[in-house]
Amino acid sequence: MARRIAGYRSLGDFVERLEKEGELLRIREEISAELEITEFTDRMCKAGGRALLFENVKGSDFPVLTNAFGSEKRMALALGVESVEDIAAEIESLMKVPAKPGLVEKARVLFGMLKLSSYAPRTVRTGPCKEVIVKDPDITALPVLKCWPEDGGRFVTLPIVVSRDPDTGTRNLGMYRMQVYDGQTTGMHWHVHKVGAGHYRKYCKRKQRMPLAVALGGDPAVTYAATAPLPETVDELLFAGFLRKKGLDLVKCETVDLEVPAESDFVIEGYVEPGEMRIEGPFGDHTGYYSPPDEYPVFHITCITHRRDAIYPATIVGKPPMEDCFLAKASERIFLPMIKLVLPEIVDINLP
Repeated sequence: MARRIAGYRSLGDFVERLEKEGELLRIREEISAELEITEFTDRMCKAGGRALLFENVKGSDFPVLTNAFGSEKRMALALGVESVEDIAAEIESLMKVPAKPGLVEKARVLFGMLKLSSYAPRTVRTGPCKEVIVKDPDITALPVLKCWPEDGGRFVTLPIVVSRDPDTGTRNLGMYRMQVYDGQTTGMHWHVHKVGAGHYRKYCKRKQRMPLAVALGGDPAVTYAATAPLPETVDELLFAGFLRKKGLDLVKCETVDLEVPAESDFVIEGYVEPGEMRIEGPFGDHTGYYSPPDEYPVFHITCITHRRDAIYPATIVGKPPMEDCFLAKASERIFLPMIKLVLPEIVDINLP
């Protein structure tokens, strides 16, 4: 099995690796975040081309990275392996328990489980995501994309949304698109079956404001972990630590009682009020159609922190093949051993 690297220090670190591998194209001409970045990225995705770094985005101080996960090779590079099958093989080896395990076999399984605990996140005093702290925030200063002509507005498309269960204290990372309404508010598009939505319903029952934090960028393993189909009881940050072979450093937010990865490029802090809803959408979706407008909770922004050299990550969803196909394919391969454990009659799966 190929040895994995011990995580990336930043999204910029991953960009350097992509460039070294010939997987990155820098675009230095001025490009608009409204429709133009989507057009370039869509064509590159359909052609099976490279990741794109837009270095001169009109009206913004930050570059935009797209299509970073848009091939099997880049997906493997993001997770620090030769192939995502390497991760599946490691998970399978950890899960193997003989029908009648002896002392040696039990010790091996126990050691494998204890080994996972070494990847648990830890809290540190500060980190790169705190290099710039803006307590009078304006999200429109970020190069948030408007992807398709009939979209309801600009959307944050790769947000790592951090929430906490008010009853158990369990943390969750999810990825829910965020339509920008103005400088201080966005939508929070979580479907009813999502863990974040479940946390929200509990806050509504308590009639309490729900704190949220949104991380952007950082180690791509964290971005992937936020999309992974993990059980609700499994901490995505622990899973990300396992993927990167190194536990994550976390820092406390400035205005909400939550912790975020210290190496994030941006952190957007805020809250959702119980019962406050607003029309979100339409949005050009991965089905190849616009998802219709509907009411979703409103996210109020209280603070934005970021790296001085922050890179804004974005993905474009639309008619396949697109970047999300490779994220989904990685999940197919990585989680196959667990599917086979529950349903042993399954030999293999292929989810186009």
